Amino acid sequence: MRRAQRRNNTEAGAPIARRAALTAALGGCCALIPGLAPAQVPPEGVRARPQAGDLLVKVVGEERRPLTLDDVPLDEKQIIAWPFDAAADLVRSGSRLNKVLLLRLDPAGFDAETREHASDGVVAYSAICPHTGCEVSNWQAEPQLLECPCHYSHYDPKAGAKVLSGPSPRRLAALPLTSADGRLVVAKPFIGRVGFQQS
Repeated sequence: MRRAQRRNNTEAGAPIARRAALTAALGGCCALIPGLAPAQVPPEGVRARPQAGDLLVKVVGEERRPLTLDDVPLDEKQIIAWPFDAAADLVRSGSRLNKVLLLRLDPAGFDAETREHASDGVVAYSAICPHTGCEVSNWQAEPQLLECPCHYSHYDPKAGAKVLSGPSPRRLAALPLTSADGRLVVAKPFIGRVGFQQS
């Protein structure tokens, strides 16, 4: 009876012991084969939306050089930027929804709300079209309008990036700015919903 009970206890524990041994062996194999090594999980901060106090850095180019007011030329095509937490040396590039477009225009043409969110004529909006998520990369210089190249939604950057035409369901989310020592600084998080409609 005791022998049978001991055998049952051993058999009950066997699957657990085998599972632990297999897990350990698999982990060892993954460590030896680079292609199977577990992916490093990026810090949560790289996916976080822009925060008050973040600086802005170009998406292309000198990755961690904060943009200044002078880096955004008057009446020219938008610059695409990432938010940058300088204290943590962290570019918030873990989500494409963090892409920000920057324009510098004559603030005399801004409506009151846009003027409040701008810094010396520089305005910032989400670079992602709310329609299907394309990057708003076209600039129509003569009417001073932003255009999505995918389905041709047009946005007025002087009036809070409201939709003037096209299928976009809403305006681009605004990112209020300020400046410190000539550098562009995020004043508040995005105003409005960032992202696009799911089909």
